[in-house]
Amino acid sequence: MGPVDVDVFKALADPSRRHLLDRLNERNGQSLRELAAELDMARQSVSKHLAVLEAANLVTTLRRGRETLHYLNPVPINEIAERWITRYDRGRVHALSDLKHALEEPVDQPAFVYTTYIKTTPERLWEALTAPEFTSRWWQTTFDTDWQAGSRMTWDNNGILIADPDQVVLESDRPRRLVYTWHTFTPQLNERLGLDERTFAELAAERRSRVAFDIEAVGETVKLTVVHDELQPGSIVATMVRNGWPAVLSSLKTLLETGEALPTTRRR
Repeated sequence: MGPVDVDVFKALADPSRRHLLDRLNERNGQSLRELAAELDMARQSVSKHLAVLEAANLVTTLRRGRETLHYLNPVPINEIAERWITRYDRGRVHALSDLKHALEEPVDQPAFVYTTYIKTTPERLWEALTAPEFTSRWWQTTFDTDWQAGSRMTWDNNGILIADPDQVVLESDRPRRLVYTWHTFTPQLNERLGLDERTFAELAAERRSRVAFDIEAVGETVKLTVVHDELQPGSIVATMVRNGWPAVLSSLKTLLETGEALPTTRRR
C-alpha cells in the first residue's frame, strides 16, 4: 500500500468525513457554510475535516467569486479499486455500475470536478491529452483538430467518426489549460452504446456540455484538474461522465507512469 492509499484510508476512517463525502455525492459544489449547516458541528471542525479530505485528494476545491466550492473527487478511490480488484471482478463491477447509473439514475449536478496527481511533466501530459498515439491507448478516442481556439474537432471513438460544427476547441494554452465542447451523440455512436430509443433521444436532445483540463506542475508531479460542466438539470450525460471520468483518468495516469493503460479502458 502506497502513502497515497494510506492518506485515503485515514481520511475515510472518520464517520464525519464520510458523511461530508455523502453530502457532496448528493449535491456537489457546496460551500463550507452550506456543508456546516447540514451537520451538528462547528464550522471550524467542518473546515478541519475538509482539509483532511482535500489533503487525501478526496475533495477538490474551486473558487467561484467570493466562495470556495467543494467537489467530491472519486479518482483516488477508483485508482485503489483498479489495483485491488481482479480483472474479472473489475469488469463485472463496471458493467453493473454503468448499467445501473447510466440508465436509471440521472444526476442533477451542474459540474463535476476531478483531480489527480501524475508523475510526469506538463508537456508530456499535454501530449497525452491531444496526440492520437496517446489518446487511442487510454481513451480509445482520437481527435482531428489543430488544437487552436475556435477550431473544429472530429472525434474518432473506436472507429466511429463524430463531426459537428459545434464541436470546437474553446481554449488552448499549451501546456497549462485546454477546454473543448463535448461530442455530439449520433445514431452511429448509439449503436456502440446500446441505449434504448427513448433514452438515446433524451440524451441527444441535451444541451452541449464542455470539459476543461488544467495542468499545474507540483514538484516532481503534475496536478491535473478536470472540470466537466454546462450540464443541464437531470442530465443523462452527467451520470455518464460521473461514472466514466474516474476510470478514464486512472488509465491516463497509469499509462504515463507505467507505459500501459488499464485493460478496462483499452476494451472500450
